[in-house]
Amino acid sequence: MAKTIDYYFTPPSPYTYLAGPRFKILAEQNELVVNWKPFDLFAAFALTGQKKVKERPPQIQANRLNELRRWGEVLKMKINIQPKYFPPDPTPSHKMIVAATKTGQDVTDLANAYMSACWAEERDIGDTNTIVAIANEQGFEGKTLLEAAESNQIQQELDQNTKDAISSNVFGAPTWIYQGELFWGQDRIDFLTRAIEK
Repeated sequence: MAKTIDYYFTPPSPYTYLAGPRFKILAEQNELVVNWKPFDLFAAFALTGQKKVKERPPQIQANRLNELRRWGEVLKMKINIQPKYFPPDPTPSHKMIVAATKTGQDVTDLANAYMSACWAEERDIGDTNTIVAIANEQGFEGKTLLEAAESNQIQQELDQNTKDAISSNVFGAPTWIYQGELFWGQDRIDFLTRAIEK
């Protein structure tokens, strides 16, 4: 029987970017059925009292940058810890990813491409032309996908993702929910792997 996992994420999250390649391998090796659920991270922050990056104390902001640099080095991933377009509006990329799930094509590389665009390529994923171009680069028909992404149905699904995240006690990104158990953070992928491979 196929193993299904809910994946709550947002491309502007650096830790979601850092998790991308490893989660792709994990999903492929275990033939996971992934429910891609981009969601409004700030809505979750508001309910849990967490602050946006620029609202955090300077000491915490400085440590965050050090942690991102260290993780990039450990994982051998290119990462600009202070990207030019940060924070981008996440909604355009969220909508494109949800619309892409309706095409029958695998959206893994598209989602990871939006993350890489933000964190390694200095591209603005809040910009319509940019998200269309990236979709084209990943084998989708970008303009057609954009038209679908702008429908009310896609917005409703995005809103539902956020409601589902909150009702499932999701408070950050990336978060995976597998068989009712929540795994938060790119540094918990080993725990997730153990659960899946039992």
